[in-house]
Amino acid sequence: MEFTLVFHSIIRWAILLFGAWTVINALTGLASKRPYSANDNRSSLFFMIFCDVQLILGLILLFSNTWIDKIKSGMGPLMKDPTNRFFVVEHGMMMMIAWVLVHIGRSAVKKTTPENKHKKMLVFFGLAFLIIIISIPWPNRTEVARPLIRWFN
Repeated sequence: MEFTLVFHSIIRWAILLFGAWTVINALTGLASKRPYSANDNRSSLFFMIFCDVQLILGLILLFSNTWIDKIKSGMGPLMKDPTNRFFVVEHGMMMMIAWVLVHIGRSAVKKTTPENKHKKMLVFFGLAFLIIIISIPWPNRTEVARPLIRWFN
């Protein structure tokens, strides 16, 4: 399980990198009115792939750690504990919403007209990226703080 947790921590940085790249591509493409390019497509594809990998790792962590036992023992006590509530409910749900937005965004960008591709990119991937940033347990968050990179003990 430790490997999965460390890998989950490292993949976060790839998501942030590709998410930022995708949002910057959308902003610059929209501002300069440049045509949608293979680079734009590539950035959003990598963003989606790393989000998919992260989802799988997150689900492995959720179902193989003590989180499931806490859910089975009742949501009342779980919701009263800020740390448990964050990781089981808030973090998981917000990341799932971001994951859905990334997938809907990829599909919406493919289906829209060339002049609207950057706009769709910015809306879907920008919102997903914002949700991801908000939902990460950064070291400065008192109740749920986690290190920037987890290492093997």
